[in-house]
Amino acid sequence: MAETIRRLQHHAERRLPALTRYRRPENLPIELHRRRIYIVPTGLGLAFGILLLVMLAGALNYANNAALLLTCLLGAACAASMLVAFRSLDGLRLIAIQADHAMAGQPLILHLHFDAGIRTRQAIRVHMDGQMQAFAIPAQGQFVLQLPMATTRRGWQALPRIQLWSSWPLGLFRAWSWLYPEQSVLVWPCPEAGGPPPQLAADDPLHHRLHHGEDLAALRDYRAGDPQRRIAWKASARHDSLLVKDFEQPEPRQEWRLDWRQLSSLNNEARIARLARWLGEAEAQGRPSSLWLPEEDIGHGSGPAHYARCMSALARLP
Repeated sequence: MAETIRRLQHHAERRLPALTRYRRPENLPIELHRRRIYIVPTGLGLAFGILLLVMLAGALNYANNAALLLTCLLGAACAASMLVAFRSLDGLRLIAIQADHAMAGQPLILHLHFDAGIRTRQAIRVHMDGQMQAFAIPAQGQFVLQLPMATTRRGWQALPRIQLWSSWPLGLFRAWSWLYPEQSVLVWPCPEAGGPPPQLAADDPLHHRLHHGEDLAALRDYRAGDPQRRIAWKASARHDSLLVKDFEQPEPRQEWRLDWRQLSSLNNEARIARLARWLGEAEAQGRPSSLWLPEEDIGHGSGPAHYARCMSALARLP
């Protein structure tokens, strides 16, 4: 029965223009009101209505006032539940949508910010892109709902329609409405599975230079200003001049200079996938990196913010 009701609802949306006038994208915030909330009886509600008709016919046929009063009370409760289901959505507002980062093919988490307004919201369900979650908000309160959205390709992706519905309190009526936010989210490119490392100026990232570290590198002649604790007294006794200890320390990790022009043998999508992999490896190894793209030149940097900026630049490429 419930499946039949859903099919009838979808058929009505396709046939009746009044039910589809909110298919156009809308700017946030979006507030639900009486002109965009629809109500239909559920399978339980239809069965309950048939039962009331049978009770009414029996009460009138046998002139049973008690049965007639009970039928009227149950009918009033049914009508009240329809009003409560409508009021559970009336005035509810979607005020903002924030998106996490995700690569193509991975679910992207959306943060939907709802404002309850003057009423308490009970058993509100959100259905989007095959995912459904329920929430409740106290009066004058706000709630942030996390909902995953499927991604298939890199770049800007429009948000799908969002359905809000409720059958609270008795499950006899289903009140629903559609939200279509005019907002897009940026999906990062998917890195290639494997490939060569980037071309560097030097193959060995651990070049050594003389520095005051912990490992002895060499002995050199004394220069004015050298601390006395670094003088090699035993070695100096065998020479005509004072000798000073020098120490070695590895150089910092070499910067990866990632350049779009160095991958001219690949097509655009393959270039993007390779650069995305190199950026991920640099971030995992803690290496500073820079990125040159046809329309953007990002200087060297490191850390999550730098990585997100570079991946977003790759995602925006045509």
